Amino acid sequence: MIRTILAPALLAALALAPLTARAEVAQQSDAGFVIKHSAEAAADPQTVWKTLIAPAKWWSSDHTWSKNADNLYLDAQATGCFCEKLPKPEGAPADQRMGSVEHMHIIFADPQRGVLRMVGGLGPLQGEAVHGTLTVQLTKTETGTKIDFEYVVGGYMRFKTEEIAPAVEGMLGQQLAGLAKAAGASAPAG
Repeated sequence: MIRTILAPALLAALALAPLTARAEVAQQSDAGFVIKHSAEAAADPQTVWKTLIAPAKWWSSDHTWSKNADNLYLDAQATGCFCEKLPKPEGAPADQRMGSVEHMHIIFADPQRGVLRMVGGLGPLQGEAVHGTLTVQLTKTETGTKIDFEYVVGGYMRFKTEEIAPAVEGMLGQQLAGLAKAAGASAPAG
């Protein structure tokens, strides 16, 4: 029931997400898709890394379950979590625990090489039998840092890939633009 109500709304919101970075659905088939995004931040890789591992500073609140990016956190080590706290609703019983969501979990984190790799299904993909791997690569440039996102998704899903892939691409583009802006002035990578 929740999937029936939320999926169309999430797909519409994802499709309308603004793109300010270079992006493409690089590959697509019935089995999955690959999305690639690049942007540049006018900051050194260490500054971009520190911003990357603080998603509350750059992830859009529109793409959180709590509608508040301040509830996001990322533990940048293998087995760590890119997660979200779901605060107790107003008037909830005192003994009710807050909720939580795992957006992805970390399988590789190397600040020296500027690589963060996480697995998980983002947004409506979380409820599907898919495996998604997001690799973030930071590369020093003459003017700052190039940020590459590559999200590879495969497995069984009830969405048509030709519909969900562009929506996920738009959402990831919005997040990358937010990261580049938070770390330093952003511009599409060339």
